[in-house]
Amino acid sequence: MIALSLAEIAAVVGGQTYDIPDPAVQVTGPVVRDSREVEPGSLFVAFVGERADGHDFAEAVVGAGAVALLASRPVGVPAIVVDDVQAALGALARHVVDRLGATLVALTGSAGKTSTKDLIAQVLRTKAPTVFTPGSLNNEIGLPLTALSATAETRFLVLEMGARGIGHIRYLTGLTPPKIGLVLNVGTAHIGEFGGREQIAQAKGEMVEGLPEEGAAILNADDPLVRAMASRTKARVILFGESDEADVRAENVRLTENGQPAFSLRTPSGCSDVTMRLYGEHHVSNALAAAAVAHELGMSADEIARALSEAGSLSRWRMEVTERPDGVTVVNDAYNANPESMRAALRALASMGKGRRTWAVLGQMAELGDEALAEHDAVGRLAVRLNVGKLVAVGGREASWLQLGAYNEGSWGEESVHVSDAQAAVDLLRSELRPGDVVLVKASRSVGLERVALALLSDGAEGEVSAR
Repeated sequence: MIALSLAEIAAVVGGQTYDIPDPAVQVTGPVVRDSREVEPGSLFVAFVGERADGHDFAEAVVGAGAVALLASRPVGVPAIVVDDVQAALGALARHVVDRLGATLVALTGSAGKTSTKDLIAQVLRTKAPTVFTPGSLNNEIGLPLTALSATAETRFLVLEMGARGIGHIRYLTGLTPPKIGLVLNVGTAHIGEFGGREQIAQAKGEMVEGLPEEGAAILNADDPLVRAMASRTKARVILFGESDEADVRAENVRLTENGQPAFSLRTPSGCSDVTMRLYGEHHVSNALAAAAVAHELGMSADEIARALSEAGSLSRWRMEVTERPDGVTVVNDAYNANPESMRAALRALASMGKGRRTWAVLGQMAELGDEALAEHDAVGRLAVRLNVGKLVAVGGREASWLQLGAYNEGSWGEESVHVSDAQAAVDLLRSELRPGDVVLVKASRSVGLERVALALLSDGAEGEVSAR
């Protein structure tokens, strides 16, 4: 964080200082909520959670070098005490970003947020110092913590924003007002909470409503609900996609024999070829979104294409492709799942597995509400149509719908199987996998199917395992 004294912080957040001998002492380290992340000069934010109360770590974090706590009660060590710790954290973030000379880029969407954020960050940091959301810490706590990690040298601040209801994005953009706002897509993730795609579009479109006139709204030309958001902003609109009307678009899209996308990137400043290190055609749209941001910030087509071609995956368990010494390829995409990302992952599996036996180990897609049965059934059917070798549906009711969809799609569905849990899936795969097979593992985060992928990779650890 940019250096601030405890007195300055107390004034910004409207807090009272307790047990602080010298209010002029500065916070020069990171602002953290996890006691394990404390460094000398840190400010520790004491949240009260379901499992732990941050105030209980007061002495330990100060002993580890924290200058003070941001807390909701006095704790016997230096502390700034406020009525609402979360609101105070947000106020501090807003104060800091207002003082930064950085350009704020914010993005949202139903699918692909984290992968796209990682691409944007990797492209922009070839131009100037860039700070970006780690993983998918995109809520009212993770977002301000990311913003507060920026320093005086930061030139680009890339922030992922998630939403579970109307008003969430508006709140987040109020904490960290972007100059460039990007909306990727409107899908069915969390549709059970929102109530419908129109409501999701209403929520995601809050991203562009507060943009300044001199800012830019970057919108997906291939998604009608996103494209319609152009009427909700006073900023300049830039379209990306494969549409002929897109300002930043892809031409001659194809997949390599390994399932990695390649295309010609066309921007208003020129055209250049891209071959990505990531897997799956769905990353083309993510790459175009990143390219549109980079173009707006002055990068040439050649610079953007070079950076996109060199970019890798920065976040775990998102199309993480690893080959075991025996030739079995494990695709760990188990961080999360929704119908759009599930279909994209299956298509990537089909492309990667040409000439090889493929396995789709799939589990529940959560928070689909009344759409859950139809969406799980459709994914099972798609696996059949893509000629995936075998579907292993893992879990309870939703998994049974996956398996039933595959079975009802055709005779291939007899190759599908329903197992109770991750361990049962591991046992099945251990008994039937053979060298050269490709295994996709994917489900919502709550299912914990990463355990399947990790077990399979552990089985192959007798020799050196190489991640592509």
